Amino acid sequence: MLETPPILTIQRNFARPDAAKVAKLIGALTGNIADCLGGRGALDPVIKPIADSPVSMRAVVGPAFPCKNAPSDQLGAMAALAHAQAGDVIVAATEACTGTAVVGDLMLGMARNRGIIGLVTDGAVRDLGGIFKVGLPVFCAGVNPDSPSRTGPGSAGLAVHIGGTTIHPGDIVVADSDGVVIVPQGLLDMVIEKLNQVLVAEAEMEAKVEDGLKMPDSWGALFASDQVRYLD
Repeated sequence: MLETPPILTIQRNFARPDAAKVAKLIGALTGNIADCLGGRGALDPVIKPIADSPVSMRAVVGPAFPCKNAPSDQLGAMAALAHAQAGDVIVAATEACTGTAVVGDLMLGMARNRGIIGLVTDGAVRDLGGIFKVGLPVFCAGVNPDSPSRTGPGSAGLAVHIGGTTIHPGDIVVADSDGVVIVPQGLLDMVIEKLNQVLVAEAEMEAKVEDGLKMPDSWGALFASDQVRYLD
């Protein structure tokens, strides 16, 4: 006889990154973080801040508390809201379903009251006026006023696949107006170490562009080399 599976599976405790280390990523652009990861790490570009949201809702950095929701359902998100810790970012996977919202302003208001600092989802949200009043950074794939069910199945505190990337609990979410980049927890030290190098190189190149640079010398060397064939 087969056992009836639970409608909800929750992992409440998992290793979170050191908060002081996570803080070192605050203020870095997602492009800088992606450069530290070899030019990768971003979620599907459809996942963006809500259009016309205030600047304060367009950036967030913190450990991921993932949750999985069946399409047009929010049971996993409810579990995440109830069990995430202050400083966490809820990452709500919906199998990229935008047929209904996965959360609205009331759930986000409760999330804010619990100290949760943001939401990332491949699904939709609703109640924009209320969400803007709540002020929690939200990165989503769309807006839909239809409401979800709460029947499951779902999970919270376990790895999810969203936006082409598998996100484990405790991975670091870095999000801004360009989108969302995920730093695997095991690579955090490497990213912190490399970030300063990336920022220095970026600042040097910006200064050269401002000073009139038209093309880096490295480009010219490539175009003049035997690795390029000209047809005219």
